[in-house]
Amino acid sequence: QVQLVESGGGLVQPGGSLRLSCSASDTSFSIFRMGWYRQAPGKQRELVAEITSGGIINRADSVKGRFTISRDNAKKTVYLQMNSLKPEDTAVYYCNARRMGGDYWGKGTQVTVSS
Repeated sequence: QVQLVESGGGLVQPGGSLRLSCSASDTSFSIFRMGWYRQAPGKQRELVAEITSGGIINRADSVKGRFTISRDNAKKTVYLQMNSLKPEDTAVYYCNARRMGGDYWGKGTQVTVSS
């Protein structure tokens, strides 16, 4: 069982920045495809950004130019740098790790964008 622990959420004003981190317990972290999802109240969970084991990145159109996903395999950590935050970015952000035969989720971290 892979454990994922998110951190870095909080309250930020519109236009501000936050960096989310997700640390994994599995030593085979480098082969995982890692992703960040978010779920706002009353809405379905949606993909924000993902990065493959080979470094290929995919991002939702709503965050292109503002959010960046990266990974540090030595630290078994994936990051989500969020800039120019908007109130509509408010959600619980979840880390996801996926490999053949396994799909794992963190418990989430709250991001609130409000003045």
